Amino acid sequence: MNTVDLLLHPVRLRIVHALTGGAELTTTQLCARLPDVSKVTVYRQVAPLVEAGFLEVAGEQRVRGAVERRYRLRQDRPVIDADAAAAMTTEEHRRGFAVAMAVLIAEFNAYLDRDGADPAADGVSYRQGTLWLSPEELAAMTGRMREVLRESVANEPAPGRAPYLLSPILFPTAPPSA
Repeated sequence: MNTVDLLLHPVRLRIVHALTGGAELTTTQLCARLPDVSKVTVYRQVAPLVEAGFLEVAGEQRVRGAVERRYRLRQDRPVIDADAAAAMTTEEHRRGFAVAMAVLIAEFNAYLDRDGADPAADGVSYRQGTLWLSPEELAAMTGRMREVLRESVANEPAPGRAPYLLSPILFPTAPPSA
């Protein structure tokens, strides 16, 4: 299975998100992080991620006679980079966007269902706005955004830090009729 097909699945993508930042989790812990997904589905979706080299076994221990594995993301895992995205078909982009939106909705609902969820205090934001940009202005803006985010992306888990899911979405819309 190629990287695009592997990642364009909402549960597999949520598993990848759960394991970012150096997390090492068992399938039981993954199930707890994805309470809206059946345990069978989580177990089924971990397997192709391991087979494809996205996840590796970080450790094993015996629990009540069974072997329990802790998984982590491989640091050298494949990604859908600019070249892979450029090679995607229109239908793959349509599917990718639908999966990304399904993951956002599921993750947001899981957040709201937590005890003590407080969107205002947690800085939750979802806004949309239209920007009028030339190709040069778009390139400059995305470059500045990458520069601003690069520093935070390097952060590792630490006391006082919480993981935030950031999903910038950018695409041209139809200009208004003249």
